[in-house]
Amino acid sequence: MMAKPKVKEEFLKNHEEFNAFVNKLPQNGPNVYFLFSGSKKENGRSWCIYCQMAEPVIKAFLDELKRNVVFAYVDVGDRDYWKDRACPFRTDSRTKLLVIPTIIKWKGVQRLEGSQCTKRDLLQMLFEEDD
Repeated sequence: MMAKPKVKEEFLKNHEEFNAFVNKLPQNGPNVYFLFSGSKKENGRSWCIYCQMAEPVIKAFLDELKRNVVFAYVDVGDRDYWKDRACPFRTDSRTKLLVIPTIIKWKGVQRLEGSQCTKRDLLQMLFEEDD
């Protein structure tokens, strides 16, 4: 019996963890997606209101996704760290983040930014198989 396709979730706390994770990715593994959002406060919610709005939509979408993919949640840090123009997530040529939340497909050009991350139809398009 074939195993059911499923989403493997990863949680990365900062740019160092993001870097280490990316450097260990296999050449021909499953598609990898990254959600970049503001770090969580003590109450378990991101300081970024748009990240708070996007998270339940994304989680519900992933729960229904029947695909073998890796989905990594990446904290970009607290507000002051993120707002700094020198923030590594902004300057890293692989991410070049302008806003959070942002979802990128690794080794792809597609990305969803800001309120796009709350739209199921756009999530669907981002996760479509590359036939």
